[in-house]
Amino acid sequence: MSGHVPPSNSAWAPRAGYRRHSYSPAHSPAERPPALDWTPQADRLLRRGTVALWVLGVLGVIGFLIVLGVIYATAGQELSRLLLPVVLALVPLHIVLAAVGWIDRWEPEPLGALAAAFLWGAGVSTVVSLVVNTSTTVLVAQATGSLDGGSMVSAVVTAPIVEELTKGLGVLILFLLRRRSFNGAVDGLVYAAVIAAGFAFAENILYFVQYSDVLLQTFIMRGIASPFAHVIFTACTGIAIGSSARMRSRLAWAWVTPIGLAGAIVLHAFWNGVLTAAPTLYFLIAVPFFIASVGLVVWLRWSERMTMRSRLGDYQRAGWFAPAEVTMITTGSGRAAARRWAKSRGEPSRRAMRDFLAASSALAQLRQQAIDGHAEADFATREQALLRTVVESRRAFAAQSPCCSRAVAKWPRPGPAPPEAGDRPEGQ
Repeated sequence: MSGHVPPSNSAWAPRAGYRRHSYSPAHSPAERPPALDWTPQADRLLRRGTVALWVLGVLGVIGFLIVLGVIYATAGQELSRLLLPVVLALVPLHIVLAAVGWIDRWEPEPLGALAAAFLWGAGVSTVVSLVVNTSTTVLVAQATGSLDGGSMVSAVVTAPIVEELTKGLGVLILFLLRRRSFNGAVDGLVYAAVIAAGFAFAENILYFVQYSDVLLQTFIMRGIASPFAHVIFTACTGIAIGSSARMRSRLAWAWVTPIGLAGAIVLHAFWNGVLTAAPTLYFLIAVPFFIASVGLVVWLRWSERMTMRSRLGDYQRAGWFAPAEVTMITTGSGRAAARRWAKSRGEPSRRAMRDFLAASSALAQLRQQAIDGHAEADFATREQALLRTVVESRRAFAAQSPCCSRAVAKWPRPGPAPPEAGDRPEGQ
């Protein structure tokens, strides 16, 4: 445990059941020794994570090439027949990715991890599902003598199970690889949505080729009326896995993942079975459910923003942020105004503001992980590095404005970092 003791009038108190960590609180910039961004643990985890992401990406590329080969054969080995389906499949893909960008804008996930997620969905999940679903259709058709029966069993039973298992497995692998940067349900939702987007992209190309005789109708049903279908299914698994990052037990994912996966499979089976057989239910069930899903996403983003505001408030009380800065960092309008202001003062100021916002967000998430009981051995080093970035970035963009420079020069020197992550304000 650190030797830091909160003032006697502080409202901080240890959280029930919390196991205290032994990291030292960060000192003020003038007092602390130089902090290093690198630690042996962080370096080792970074190398392993990078290698694993490359492996996932390569597997995804191989799987996607196999899928393209199957589609090419389905198109009669005519490349010209592939062009329009690919272009049409890009429409719902852009819709989904734009929504993901909006959801993930507070603390964007690394592009490398998102690329690996997309390739897993477009390659691994798609090729496994293609093999299993096709095999099921053939076997059931041979056993019953009905091709329609085989297709129905594949669509309602096999497809939901296999597709959601493979997509959910991708989310789980990324969670286990990047646990240090998973901060809650929103992160799980983002990775699930990107994997589902990759899967839907490959599947849409296949369907647009197979049903080229009714291409417009197929495109409207899959690309316009239901671009988020796979996203909503897999989001059940992603939200469950992401939520486990906020739970005390490091093995919570082992029991919450099956719950989310069950929800994904049930929704997928209902969509393929009931809605396909009775399209009129689309407006009675699917549309209201989609609206409810949007409401859930908005609430999750709001909750993430409030958590960030609370954690930055801890540092504000210790003197690292001004109240106006916390408000600016945790509101979309505030961030937009800050970026416009910095951009108007030149490229160095713009870069400094970008680093300031990114470091502040990462600092809030790092502290929340510690409060949840998941502080790593290098917590203090990472905290000090982020605080240093905050201070240096603020000084850099303030230097471009005389009034801000005078304000920063009079800024009260920060005291110690907030109380240990195990201590939190009452009522929170």
